Amino acid sequence: MNSTLVEVRNLKKHFPSPAGPVKAVDGVNLKIEKGTSFGLVGESGCGKSTLIRVMLKLLEPTDGKVFFRGKDITGYGFRQMRPLRKEMAMVFQDPHLALNPRMTVFDIISRPLKIHGLARGKGELMVQVVETLKAMGLQTEHMIRFPHELSGGQKQRIGVARALVVEPEIIFLDEPTSALDVSVQTKILKLLDKARRERDLTFFFISHDINLIRVVADTMGVMYLGKIVETGPKEILLEDPHHPYTRGLFAAVPEPDPDKIITEIKLTGEVPSPVNPPDGCNFNPRCPYVQSRCREIEPELKELADGRSVACHLY
Repeated sequence: MNSTLVEVRNLKKHFPSPAGPVKAVDGVNLKIEKGTSFGLVGESGCGKSTLIRVMLKLLEPTDGKVFFRGKDITGYGFRQMRPLRKEMAMVFQDPHLALNPRMTVFDIISRPLKIHGLARGKGELMVQVVETLKAMGLQTEHMIRFPHELSGGQKQRIGVARALVVEPEIIFLDEPTSALDVSVQTKILKLLDKARRERDLTFFFISHDINLIRVVADTMGVMYLGKIVETGPKEILLEDPHHPYTRGLFAAVPEPDPDKIITEIKLTGEVPSPVNPPDGCNFNPRCPYVQSRCREIEPELKELADGRSVACHLY
């Protein structure tokens, strides 16, 4: 039976601006079960990247709570978070910016081991780096190379290797394949899936690519304007999305079937400003099913009988 590894309650992150606070994350409630792969989708700018950075305590939350293994880590400072850094790793979106150009591959991968004291002596350090490189399909000779001597796919493999080398419990992946060619994406995803099965890892993927999440995730969440609007088992959401935004988002994904008749709703209008979101439901200006209460009362994220949760007055 799975147990909750990471949980956030009413999590908020507002950034100051001349026009008022930018509500990047605005009251998110979410649970990530140990051993699962969770995929979060949504349009660009909806707050996905900010959410995982707040969950990792790379950004301090404006309000709300973050729990890891049942412990409230919201108020943890640098010293308290340091031992947890090896349990909660991250793979960044752009492999070209994520690696220090002045460090060799060996230095990049060995640095987390040195920081957390996970290797005794240079010999053990070398063994762990070589084993991790080979697990990512790279050779020993890559250790002496600098990032500019690597391809984009190789750089991202180094980023994954850096996250894996400390044996974390959960890895947050911020669109890890978006900057790569399709053929390279497939290789990276296969390596990640193999690592997850062999090491019993928990994954938290974020992406605007629904087809990617369809492949890698067990459970899915849909985010809109700083809020989670629907979450649940992948098969249920993909087969029968309930929230109008989820329906429109999924309907926008092209399918290689010329005979398929598109009957789902299409998203219209513009995403409201996170500085001044609408009253009631954030989606009400674009929703074809909007009612008067949608403009006045914010819907709660309610759990339904089929295992999903949805924030919509229709349910």
